[in-house]
Amino acid sequence: MSLLKASRAAVSPGGKHGVASRETRDPIGFAVLALNKLAQSDLIDRLGLRKQTEQTVFSVTRSGFKAAGATSRAFTRKGKKGADGVRVPSINPTGVFDLTPTEDEQMLVDVVKEFAAEMLRPAAAEANESCVAPDELLASSLEIGLPILGVPEKLGGISEERSAMAGTLVAEALAEGDMGLAVAALAPGAVATAISLWGTDEQQATYLPEFTGDAVPAAALALTEPTLLFDALSPATKAVKDGKGYVLNGVKSLVPRGAEAELFVVGAELDGNNVLFLVESGSEGVEVEGDPAMGVRAASLAKLRLTDVRVPAEAVLGATDGSTYAECVRLSRLAWCALAVGTGQAVLDYVKTYVNEREAFGEPISHRQAVAFMVADMATELQGMRLLTYRAASRAAQGKDFSREVALARKACADHGMKIGLDGVQLLGGHGFVKEHPVERWYRDLRAIGLVEGGVLV
Repeated sequence: MSLLKASRAAVSPGGKHGVASRETRDPIGFAVLALNKLAQSDLIDRLGLRKQTEQTVFSVTRSGFKAAGATSRAFTRKGKKGADGVRVPSINPTGVFDLTPTEDEQMLVDVVKEFAAEMLRPAAAEANESCVAPDELLASSLEIGLPILGVPEKLGGISEERSAMAGTLVAEALAEGDMGLAVAALAPGAVATAISLWGTDEQQATYLPEFTGDAVPAAALALTEPTLLFDALSPATKAVKDGKGYVLNGVKSLVPRGAEAELFVVGAELDGNNVLFLVESGSEGVEVEGDPAMGVRAASLAKLRLTDVRVPAEAVLGATDGSTYAECVRLSRLAWCALAVGTGQAVLDYVKTYVNEREAFGEPISHRQAVAFMVADMATELQGMRLLTYRAASRAAQGKDFSREVALARKACADHGMKIGLDGVQLLGGHGFVKEHPVERWYRDLRAIGLVEGGVLV
């Protein structure tokens, strides 16, 4: 069934309870159904009025916190040990260089944009101050299928083919609402997608049912480290083989929702190669402390300390020759590029309205050439970022080498994304420096592009 047909089936009154079955579920049908539910509740109104009671629990804005890893649920070992897991096929290339989203993809984007505008944008300012994403918002992100966007349909997910392009579009659309909340919402899906891409049959059978069920665990992809001139491809975290398992030592920083995460995908160096490990938060030696940053604060960033953490041999995710780790880094960078495009679009849209309404000397300031040219430059740079990001995502979805494309996209998004944020603040003048307008927050968020590794993945 095509995505478009499935989305119509999801809201058709002819099906059982008016929804599509789990077997025909797809991103669009799932999202449309979820938004119908949200429209009938007072959730949005409550988000606008609700004070963040979690602030007293997660008070990292002032004193931070330090605690052992969150008590992990009991992940029951299942599946065939050592057997390959289920893989979704790559998209069949058409041979035509056209990065325009398909009709189905555009429907998905429209739904997620509405979710971002109605749910993320109103909650962003307070979430930024408290460093906590509202529980209701995170629960709603589960309802629209974010954690299982990259999980194969055979494993209870909604992906019939490689979803790098769909994931990129979703990340961009969410970031138009708020980058920090987008990262918080996408973090569990990054782990689920990683297990779907590289997990064994046992790993998929053990962990993925938790992500496709009703009680989705918080989870995080931990790659960044608090070292000078950090290079994601040269992690300082070490893994040493010990008997039938491994011992991990190191520190990971800027881990989204680290305090509540029950499962981590951790990058470490093992015998000269970079390897990914599945680490349950309840493991002895796992410690988490607050790590609030300049931007992306709503993602509840934390620092993960691993001190003689023992994991079984089955904890290795993917190949041990460094190829899986390198692909993980590239897919994470692609996701951050998408976040930069979405936030850049939010800045541009806000600035265009402002310069057309703000008057000086009897006319809108947009009539001044210096202002008009700056806005035009922002639009030009943003479109270049978007095309480079889409090109990399398209090749990733087709199973082609996209290392060059994602490197170009990351360079453009890191440089021009930061400039778009800076120009946005500049065009608002004194208003760009105060929290009354969201542009200063978007500027701080855009500084993360090119610095943060991991956290999200498409």
